Amino acid sequence: MTAPRPQRPRSALVGELCAEFAGTMVLILFGCGVVAQVVAGGALTKPPGALGDHDSISWAWGLGVTFGVYVAARLSGAHINPAVTLSLAAFKGFPWSKVLPYTVAQTLGAFVGALLVRWNYTEALGHADPGHTFKTQFVFSTLPGNGALPVSEWGALRDQIIGTAILVLLIFAVTDVLNSAPKANLGPFVIGLIVVAIGMAWGADAGYAINPARDFGPRLASFITGYRSAWRDQYGDLYFWVPIVGPLIGGPVGAALYKALISRFLPAAEPEVGRTPTPE
Repeated sequence: MTAPRPQRPRSALVGELCAEFAGTMVLILFGCGVVAQVVAGGALTKPPGALGDHDSISWAWGLGVTFGVYVAARLSGAHINPAVTLSLAAFKGFPWSKVLPYTVAQTLGAFVGALLVRWNYTEALGHADPGHTFKTQFVFSTLPGNGALPVSEWGALRDQIIGTAILVLLIFAVTDVLNSAPKANLGPFVIGLIVVAIGMAWGADAGYAINPARDFGPRLASFITGYRSAWRDQYGDLYFWVPIVGPLIGGPVGAALYKALISRFLPAAEPEVGRTPTPE
């Protein structure tokens, strides 16, 4: 018998980036998938709402986060959101050198996930909206007021800052083992519930993107597959920057609030940076 060939050492960073790609892709498969089902499928079935509504959208996005975190947590910490990665770098010591690679991997994962949803729902989207207009654009990317309510770009920016601040504050709280972190590997499920709650309470003004990769990746995917107005909102204004800039401001704001109000009063040291902490 010949000796087994020694395996080449694999870069830890490559594994982390693959995990961020896969976790974010899973998030989008459920998130954009449920919106496609409700919007495109709902337009073709009766009675209206037979295939879901706002609540089912909120639940599927939250479960998408849960499953994405379970996929990626062991390797990368499952940030699956550039706003979370930036906040961890700013307040938890996560390496700044990894922020851009993580962001690229997350955005690519969202892009590929959205392409799969676009491909799978080709017929339904084509029948519901042959011109690929704003009527179904928000299957993939967000709009101020979800394309219906009278919300401006600046109102949507405010919403994204606040919503992402809430998200990151709560993520920091439920992943801090020095606080009251969930036990028995329930952290991803609780984080998913956070997204469900944000969707139900903060989803009207800007579609609760609260994640630059979640919005930009699918927006790009929709643009190259026929949605020529993907970069603009229903008013004709360039809008794609809002769900990028808003979360990147709001995330660190939420992290700063958690540090100022909670973590600095907790004893001992923080757990390993950028990871899903587990009790000893």
